[in-house]
Amino acid sequence: MKEGGNDVISHEMAREKAIEIVNNMTLEEKIDQINFRSPEIERLNISDYNYWNEGLHGVARAGVATVFPQAIGLAAMFDEALMEQVASVIATEGRAKYNQYHKESDNDIYKGLTYWSPNINIFRDPRWGRGQETYGEDPFLTARLGVAFIKGLQGSGPYLKLAACAKHFAVHSGPEADRHSFDAKVDKKDLYETYLPAFESAVKEADVESFMGAYNAVNGVPCCVDPFLIQDVLRGEWGFKGHVVSDFGALEDVDQNHRYTNSPEETMALAMKIGCNLCAGNISHHLRAALEQGLVTEEEITSSVIELYTTRVRLGMFDEANEFNAIPYEVNDCEEHREFSLDIAKKSMVLLKNDHFLPLEKEKISSIAVIGPNAYSIEALQGNYFGTASRNYTFLEGIQNEVQESARVYYALGSHLFSEHAESSLSRKNERESEAVIAAKHADLSILCLGLDPTIEGEQGDSGNVYGSGDKETLFLPSVQERLLRKILDIGKPVVVLISAGSAISLNGLENHPQLKAILHTWYPGSQGGTAVADILFGKTSPSGKLPVTFYHNTDHLPDFSDYSMKKRTYRYLEEEALYPFGYGLTYSNVKLANLEVEEENQQMIVSCQIHNNGHYPIEEVIQVYAKTNSPYEVLNEKLVGFERVALNADETKSVQISIPMKQLEIVTNDGEKKLDGDHVIMKVNIVSPSEKGEALTGVQTLNKKVNFKYVQKEF
Repeated sequence: MKEGGNDVISHEMAREKAIEIVNNMTLEEKIDQINFRSPEIERLNISDYNYWNEGLHGVARAGVATVFPQAIGLAAMFDEALMEQVASVIATEGRAKYNQYHKESDNDIYKGLTYWSPNINIFRDPRWGRGQETYGEDPFLTARLGVAFIKGLQGSGPYLKLAACAKHFAVHSGPEADRHSFDAKVDKKDLYETYLPAFESAVKEADVESFMGAYNAVNGVPCCVDPFLIQDVLRGEWGFKGHVVSDFGALEDVDQNHRYTNSPEETMALAMKIGCNLCAGNISHHLRAALEQGLVTEEEITSSVIELYTTRVRLGMFDEANEFNAIPYEVNDCEEHREFSLDIAKKSMVLLKNDHFLPLEKEKISSIAVIGPNAYSIEALQGNYFGTASRNYTFLEGIQNEVQESARVYYALGSHLFSEHAESSLSRKNERESEAVIAAKHADLSILCLGLDPTIEGEQGDSGNVYGSGDKETLFLPSVQERLLRKILDIGKPVVVLISAGSAISLNGLENHPQLKAILHTWYPGSQGGTAVADILFGKTSPSGKLPVTFYHNTDHLPDFSDYSMKKRTYRYLEEEALYPFGYGLTYSNVKLANLEVEEENQQMIVSCQIHNNGHYPIEEVIQVYAKTNSPYEVLNEKLVGFERVALNADETKSVQISIPMKQLEIVTNDGEKKLDGDHVIMKVNIVSPSEKGEALTGVQTLNKKVNFKYVQKEF
């Protein structure tokens, strides 16, 4: 890779420079550098530096920035190229902020170049509050999008634009309330088949600069000091060359909550030996006592500091001529980035139902009721880990701006988000319902803005989460919202529901109500969410998002939340019919697939087919390829192995070819071994994961092709 005519600074080259720097430090100085708040070393002309920064869907918690859709919404695009572009914008703004803060000698938290993103954990259970931060439930999709995001953050040289961090290594997805003490029990098949692939791809394909160890333990060993995960797998099997940081306070948990060590001195010594190089927390100073007790050596501490400074060298922090130093502050949330964010928001939203009702025709509408707790809510746009947008467009504002010259908009809160409470001691707790009913009765149609926000789903103990929210207990709307929806539906006029959430939501059977004409799942769409919604509702663009998670009817058939076995979880192991299947999402048109061909050549499966837009709207559709071998170790249902977003004009036909590496068809044995197995594979192509429900919802028949393997050697 080259940029500006200069060679990329490799890990090896950066390490040589890092060794020079660290060799000039005293032992005391090296111990100080193990903390995420690394102090200044004035005599060496080294500034203080804080390693903690966030960029999940925009530069977070550091002032004005472009706020993109939450990560789960980005995943719904099913588009690697766009994901990389999003991350590149984040990196540009992150560099711009760093340049200015550094000039002001402000090197505090959220102002550095080491970004603790992306979150590539698997969204295995829809109740997990942090699932919104992930790229969904599928390990292949998560890997592809994680690689793209990391490449976008880190750039192509000569220095890293930002240093990305793959988190939370390795088996981490709730329960939030127990995350500081939880021990995830997982067998080798699930580990290598589901929980590790995205992390492996981050190393081997994206050269991710850092890893974050999770709070929890895996099979009895806390992740941050697990020799199997860090030494054997991460650095051994995968060849990782960057640094490892603990999640904030995770090293404290090792003795305080997991009871794995007997003291913080033992914990810090073990971290240095295992290779958790950076303490995000407040116990790194115990290394001094650990040295005195003979628990750790200076060489082991030095090794960690070298890892950390290798990253800083790769970022160009010791080169005044670094070209990224010229990125100006003005790029933050600039018009170009806001327009891009709007485009991304439109591509992320998923149309779950459309009873021949959308898009709306403005000339036929004289009045609209916009109702619900999320109609005029900025929180419903942001999700968690967000920046400060120059301007937010709520759903109400987006609709008002679109129809201001043609229709009257009646706004009513209708209900509070999750509980009844009176706004006055003189009023009833459900005082806002009648206002909403009146508005709906006087309008041609109602648009109900329902769902969640960070007050309901989020991260336990997150420093940016003032509500303390964590996991969900149910997949249904809060009862006050469901009651509001029922009352508006009972009026007998058309209703469109917008659902804001970072996870699966069930309307408890109301999806099939005859007056509920359309459902649009918006996720947390970012600052441009209101405009994006209006553009979709009124036909300026067709929705094109796809579900990166399964939507279940309820939790009745799900295993216990704390059970990390994949049995009965996600579309790959689902035994019941889904409410809405993985990969599902409607457009304003309908398509037909034809002429499937599959050929094995050069250790790839070449899948080709034609897709025709039968409708009158230009659309973007996502062709999805699924596979299942006849190996006894294969997953229960077909697994995603390829996808491609395709733009189609009205009545247009395109030929599409997708290359599937043979390694993607490997199975995982019960011992965790990956290999090609069986003598054939069934390849399936559709615009949704293969199922009778998916075909019924989309009206598109799945194309199937059986292919006998040509290979002789089963392991690559």
